[in-house]
Order: sequence, then structure tokens, then C-alpha cells
Amino acid sequence: MATAVAAARVGRGRLRSSPCYGPPRGSGAGGRLLCPASCGGGAPAVAVAAASSQPGTGEEERYCMELVRKRDYEGFLCSLLLPAELRSSVFALRAFNVELAQIKDAVTQKTIGLMRIEFWRKAVEDIYHDNAPQQPVARELWKAIKRQNLTKKWLTKIIDEREKNLDDRAYRNINELEAYAENTQSALLYLTLEALGVKDLHADHAASHIGKAQGIVTCLRATLYHASRGKVFLPVDICMLHSVSQEDFIRHKQEQKVKDVIYDVASQAHVHLEHARSFRKNVPVKAFPAFLYTVALEDYLNKIQKADFNIFHPSLHRKSPLLPLQLYIRSWKKTY
Repeated sequence: MATAVAAARVGRGRLRSSPCYGPPRGSGAGGRLLCPASCGGGAPAVAVAAASSQPGTGEEERYCMELVRKRDYEGFLCSLLLPAELRSSVFALRAFNVELAQIKDAVTQKTIGLMRIEFWRKAVEDIYHDNAPQQPVARELWKAIKRQNLTKKWLTKIIDEREKNLDDRAYRNINELEAYAENTQSALLYLTLEALGVKDLHADHAASHIGKAQGIVTCLRATLYHASRGKVFLPVDICMLHSVSQEDFIRHKQEQKVKDVIYDVASQAHVHLEHARSFRKNVPVKAFPAFLYTVALEDYLNKIQKADFNIFHPSLHRKSPLLPLQLYIRSWKKTY
């Protein structure tokens, strides 16, 4: 894979945009299409207040909203722009994802992490037997599943992938990182499409690529945090291609070869984002709200390009004050 990445590189002024992948994994044997449905800038105060004061908004729903706001701010903003009748379901899905995502950093022993993963595995099983545990996210997830008839398979994939990720090792190659993103971020998008009532081949392809782009960007964004803890999760094959060691990131080195690693990884995210948008003319407009996260991905990739792929640049670790407005405009234009 490293050789392929090197061969596809272009001048460092711009991110690579030529698609270099086959059909998304979502269209394969394990993908959504073969599974029947049965199987700092703050958010605008008015929007947040309106969302939390809808008739019937209970403590459990507010708990999910607050958890997502604190831990997945961009996902929170995107969820506010969904149709009002679907927000609580999508907040429940995002809160479920947050609960699983934060396990790895919240525990010091893998055994404890596995116990928490097992809690959620059993919770999902119980939810599909109408016996949700008395936990706010689990209760809201149960309501969402009852309302939208969400597919259990995608929830299970997220749990399984988060469990494998507890091993705390770097991704061997970009394909491994993409597989992780497909089974977490893309799976979350498939569930969001189900909540929107969208069953469409092109929407599924777009969701697969957007999820992969989001997974790659998340890995990049977390590099500074992980390096501060003496860990690096960037693909090993790309690091080896440029003769970069984990120690180079831990020591915050800003040599050209370190920037080249970031350039290659960021370019893969850009490729997936462009590929997702290539389906735009064929994706039902009804699906567009599920893909608003592309605005945040585009914003980050633009910032990292302006920073000349210096992953430690301060501009990459600040919230974008204009992001809420950019999301609103994209939502109003009905595009992604």
C-alpha cells in the first residue's frame, strides 16, 4: 500500500483528489446493501434551546444531547439540522457511539474496557428484546430502534470494532484504518440513513466513503493528544515509507518527512470525500442531512493544508467559529 500511496502523490500544494479505490466496502458481502432492514465557537443558542425544549423532551434525551455536545461537537451541530422528528433518534445513536469511543481512553486496563464493551453488547441484545437497561443512552437507543426499526447489525459492528481497537496499537496500513472507519463511522451513517427512511445504492456508497474520510480525519486530529501520551496510531506503512518513527511524532518533530506522512494520510481522506461527492447527483435529497459532516471534514482538510501539513499547528486544535453558519448554509442549499 505504501508504494501505491507514493506513486499517487502529487505536488505538495494541494491534497490528492484522484480516486484510487474500488467500490466501497458497504457494497460488499458484509455491507449494508445486502442486509434487509429487519436484520472555540458555540452552537447557536436559539437552535440548542429549541432542540432541548421540544414537547416531550425528557431527561434521557437531554442527557444524550449533552453527551454528544461535549464529546462530538461537530456531530452535535449536524444533528441539530436534522428534521425535528428524527433528532432524538440520531442523538441516541451518536451518544451510543460516544459511549463506546470513550472507553479506550477512560480505562487503564484492557480487562475493564472489555467489561464495558460487554455491557453495551448485552444492552443491545436486551434492547432488541424490549428489555433496555436503566441507563439513559440505552433507553434512548431503545426508543430510536422502536421508532425507526434500526438494523441491529450496524450497532453490533460498531461494538465489535471498538472492542478490537482496545488493543492499543498503530494501524498496520491505511486499509486497516479504513476498515475501522467503515465499521464505526460508516455504520453510524448507515443507521442515520435508516432513520431518515433512505434506502438507496448511491447514498450507501457515499456514506461508506464519508465514514472512511471521517475515520481518517479523526485519526489525524487525535495525533497530538495521543503523542502527548506516548502513543501513535498513524498507519505504519506510510510512516515507514518516509522513514518516520513514532518517536518523531512523540517529540513533535516538524521535519519535512513528518509532514509528508501527514500529507499522504490527509490525501486519502480527501480522496474519499471527493469520491462521496461524485455520487451527489444520484443521491436522494432526503439523504443529504445525514452527510452534513462533510462540511467539518472539508474545514479540517483545508486548515491542515494551510498549515503545510504540520499536524502540531495550533490552528488545527481550535474550534471553527464559522462552522455552525457553514453547516446551516450547506443544509439550506440541500447539498453536501
